[in-house]
Amino acid sequence: MSDSFATRATLDVNGTSYTYYSLPKLGERFDIARLPYSMKILLENQLRCEDGVSVTPEHIQAVAEWQASAEPDTEVAFMPARVVLQDFTGVPCVVDLAAMRDAVVKLGGKPEQINPQIPSELVIDHSIQVDVFGKPEALDLNGKIEFQRNKERYGFLRWGQKAFDNFKVVPPNTGIVHQVNLENLARVMMTAERDGQMLAYPDTVFGTDSHTTMINGIGVLGWGVGGIEAEAAMLGQPSSMLIPQVVGFKLTGKLPEGATATDLVLTVTQMLRKHGVVGKFVEFYGDGLQHLPLADRATIGNMAPEYGATCGIFPIDAESLTYLRLSGRSEEQIALVEAYAKAQGLWHDANSPHAEYSATLELDMGQVQPSLAGPKRPQDRVLLQDLKSNYRQNLSVFTEARNKRSGEIADFIAEGGGAAVGNEATNKGYADIEIDGNKVRLKDGAVVIAAITSCTNTSNPAVMLGAGLLARNAAAKGLTRAPWVKTSLGPGSLVVTDYLKKAGLLDDLEKLGFYVVGYGCTTCIGNSGPLPTEVSAGIAEGDLVVTSVLSGNRNFEGRIHSEVKMNYLASPPLVVAYAIAGTTDIDLSSEPLGTGSDGQPVYLRDIWPSNKEIGDFIARTVGPEMFKNNYADVFKGDSRWNNIDSPDGDLYAWDPASTYIKNPPYFDGMTMQVGQIQDVHGARVLGLFGDSITTDHISPAGNIKKDSPAGRFLQERGVQPADFNSYGSRRGNDDVMVRGTFANIRIKNLFFGGEEGGNTLYFGSGEPEKMAIYDAAMKYKADGVPLVVLAGKEYGTGSSRDWAAKGTLLQGVKAVIAESFERIHRSNLVGMGVLPLQFDDGQSATSLGLDGTEIYDITGLEDGAAKRALVTASRADGRQVKFQVKVMLLTPKEVEYFRHGGLLHYVLRQLAARD
Repeated sequence: MSDSFATRATLDVNGTSYTYYSLPKLGERFDIARLPYSMKILLENQLRCEDGVSVTPEHIQAVAEWQASAEPDTEVAFMPARVVLQDFTGVPCVVDLAAMRDAVVKLGGKPEQINPQIPSELVIDHSIQVDVFGKPEALDLNGKIEFQRNKERYGFLRWGQKAFDNFKVVPPNTGIVHQVNLENLARVMMTAERDGQMLAYPDTVFGTDSHTTMINGIGVLGWGVGGIEAEAAMLGQPSSMLIPQVVGFKLTGKLPEGATATDLVLTVTQMLRKHGVVGKFVEFYGDGLQHLPLADRATIGNMAPEYGATCGIFPIDAESLTYLRLSGRSEEQIALVEAYAKAQGLWHDANSPHAEYSATLELDMGQVQPSLAGPKRPQDRVLLQDLKSNYRQNLSVFTEARNKRSGEIADFIAEGGGAAVGNEATNKGYADIEIDGNKVRLKDGAVVIAAITSCTNTSNPAVMLGAGLLARNAAAKGLTRAPWVKTSLGPGSLVVTDYLKKAGLLDDLEKLGFYVVGYGCTTCIGNSGPLPTEVSAGIAEGDLVVTSVLSGNRNFEGRIHSEVKMNYLASPPLVVAYAIAGTTDIDLSSEPLGTGSDGQPVYLRDIWPSNKEIGDFIARTVGPEMFKNNYADVFKGDSRWNNIDSPDGDLYAWDPASTYIKNPPYFDGMTMQVGQIQDVHGARVLGLFGDSITTDHISPAGNIKKDSPAGRFLQERGVQPADFNSYGSRRGNDDVMVRGTFANIRIKNLFFGGEEGGNTLYFGSGEPEKMAIYDAAMKYKADGVPLVVLAGKEYGTGSSRDWAAKGTLLQGVKAVIAESFERIHRSNLVGMGVLPLQFDDGQSATSLGLDGTEIYDITGLEDGAAKRALVTASRADGRQVKFQVKVMLLTPKEVEYFRHGGLLHYVLRQLAARD
């Protein structure tokens, strides 16, 4: 590597000498003391990766001379130190690597040319589902079911662990990827041998999950990327990015009594989403940091995707070292972190110079109030005292539709159409059911899922112990959960269970039904499992609008459970409280949760633990020995894992009968010849969508319906509906996944107004036909007709799901024309060879009078050189609408990827060309 600015220096730490690239030395030529913490990390990355091609002296100078107010317009190449994967997104990554090994051999190379070039670790945490709950054996039974469902996938991952260098797997039932990353995998400072010397440099990370940003809480710069971009990084390819703006968020004061880190992060999320930070870095600073434990910082960093930022980072300071020591890191590593941070000007204390920011916000944490967010977006914060009115306002939308359905049924009966199926008065808002021997009335607003789940909060001892203390206080007063509530506890790691047990609080949570169900994301990603049969029947009978309360980070429509229409994010203590109340049609700030064993009403304030009580429990129960013991053999796994059959060999032995793992078609017929970016002619619209179409809407997610294209495919191959598993678990099979793309039950194709479901109109030779989007896509493919998608604002918001792009490609979509794109999804589309195009400001499909029935031509692409293109939409009557769009290939590297047919094709050709 080059060193044009002569910044290589030596750092001695406890008798060990390290080479590093000195920012203070560069500071002799540039004013870098003013740079935000995150920009200094980016600058060091440029210095260390300078090669004269991807990173040049000009790139280094551009970062060193960063202007806070400047609009991003300079491209740099960023190379993370490592990659972290979870199994939903990790399996297709490993599938692609296995496919690339086959392909590189066909192109004349060797299998070992395809290997991760940087440390790559996969944590299996997304496959566990809450099939069993509310009983002591829930953890064991859910684990057994998990391994039965996923043994083929897990065998494949075990093959990958053996076949690939630099690749490790954390087996199931260990913890949630982001918490395992924070508690164990993160180095904060990396070391590696280069040119015979030990090199020290900052830990930076790409993760195939949006909430990788949780690691920002300990000063590690990292963010979520699509699987395609992660694979490229694993294979040694830097990621192109524009030098971002950095928004400073000043925190002052400290949280008041009764407020939690969850309340704080929901407040921060709302503020930043309102300000607008998409594509920007957010950096937290201020006197308030001294009152903010590392776990609280990690909670705030975790939610960066929800406030729209690339990252939400905190600097390294004394609290960082305290956490490293608490989590069992070695004293040698802690010494390196401190010495390196201080030597590089990355250390934060009261005397640190103030950085320059592109914009600043400020929050007095003393003003934070108990809050939830929902019912369908994490940035829609609702004060606890306003939750009842929020629920009722949103209920009116659903009851209006229900009343309409009820009227249609009544008309049907009156016209002699026979008896209605099920309840004839579907607008009554309740159903009488019997559950666990008790006859109860299930009403609109009933909380049918109360889940302590997700990396956001289950990493935080304050809210987890707070939930346990609230449960203890509630049980002491004779309160219990409402009988219709499905309760679950999904700790972020084994450490959490240990300190809950040590505190004696796990028993108290269990008294209210919160038994440990597994170590994984569970409810937050839709793995909530089935509701009790009686509850499901009641919801259907009354056409009820029921709710969930979960300590997660996402609550998009259709995500949590298909039968639950409204979902609220809340702190773990509030999850327990709503499980007791059993409804969201209540104001917990003024109405009683229930009646105690003494016959007196019990209010939330009566059982809420004090901040001091929680702090005392943390001090008594959380210690380094827990982390050391639980992570001593983190990659080993239990007997279930080690007894799984897995093949050997450098090339994977694909099973053509498998419905889980399949060699994807991306490299079929590939040669070393690079193509051109062609104009698109004669395209039809596959989907006409509005605003906020998320990757949950686009990507196959959740349960597979038996009458869906994917369900029919599986049944044709002998898979019974009981064994369908989820789309997420079948991400390694493109035949299943392409059939589930655009199939979400809540997606609205505007061809049909407000109707929900993954359908479209197929324009063949006759009259337009309504059919499943996949079926129409395959008919168009057989006809040789290319496809486009039209959409509104924030297209692709949500999880970093590469299948939202892969499925789009495999359905034959050549371009997506939207009013705006979410960062990761736009990048993923480019990586898969699907062209993102953006309407000019103020224009949209609606303003242009487009209804999706037109035939589209996209011209003037000039092999990727054009920044703008012309779209011509031709109607059946011969009239045309012409409009300009922005070509969203943002960097020269992206243009190059696109010419190759996608990022993976580019990387494969590069590797195959090496000796």
